[in-house]
Amino acid sequence: MIKSMTGYGRAELANDDLKITVEIKSVNNRYLDIGIKMPRQLSMLESSIRAELKNYINRGKVDVYITYEDLKEANMNVKYNNKIAGEYLAYLRQMAEEFGIENDIRVSSLSRFPDVFTMEEEPTDAEALWETLRGVICEAAENFRDARVREGEFLRNDLIGKLDEMQSHVDFITEKSPQIVAAYRQRLYEKVQELIGDAVIDDSRILQEVTIYADKVCVDEELVRLQSHIQATRAALDGSEGVGRKLDFIAQEMNRESNTILSKSDDLEVSDRAIELKTTVEKVREQIQNIE
Repeated sequence: MIKSMTGYGRAELANDDLKITVEIKSVNNRYLDIGIKMPRQLSMLESSIRAELKNYINRGKVDVYITYEDLKEANMNVKYNNKIAGEYLAYLRQMAEEFGIENDIRVSSLSRFPDVFTMEEEPTDAEALWETLRGVICEAAENFRDARVREGEFLRNDLIGKLDEMQSHVDFITEKSPQIVAAYRQRLYEKVQELIGDAVIDDSRILQEVTIYADKVCVDEELVRLQSHIQATRAALDGSEGVGRKLDFIAQEMNRESNTILSKSDDLEVSDRAIELKTTVEKVREQIQNIE
């Protein structure tokens, strides 16, 4: 089962106390790159979020968006700082004595001094919050993974079609190759005979040299390796997930073999097929870039 590197997943939890929304989307990337945008209240859970997401994602540039609303009314407390209030009061009394003025300070006015009363948010139960958030993240990640699997199936079917096309080109060149090598060897032999004319040269020596040069147009090794790469790609497409890097390497090798076959082509039909083969390999390489 293969998966695409592009996908989208979303999940939401809403009740009387809170509302959490998680969205995950991704594009192609050589490695796993997770970017998380979330409220400050959840920053302490970032490492846990990343660890959880790695259970679902192996590769890709992944953007995660988390919104969090605390709907509880009693989530803020008033704190009275009697030490600060006492210091204010002491200095006010001192001022009244030093300047001989009436000390008219009242509780209502003292309470308005900075830091006498402060609003504090209730401490968050990180463990309980994580358990709630984790459920939403897992649901979004599962939806995200399912989307990648669905798109991965389309990629697989497309690649199978392209591999079949490659196979037809390989089969044609394989069947034609012995005839081309034999014809090339014969042309070389006749050309050498024409050049030496009546000179006396060992015929076996000529055949040896001709064979050496004829090997330059032989693509048997390249065809065998290309056939092996096609089979390996098919097996990987039917195997486990997370094969994108392996397939990328195989595609590079297929491209190398197809380039060599094209460079050695000395026949118009084979050259045309070699060009078609190289074009199909390029399409395979492009498509493989989308696989996780």
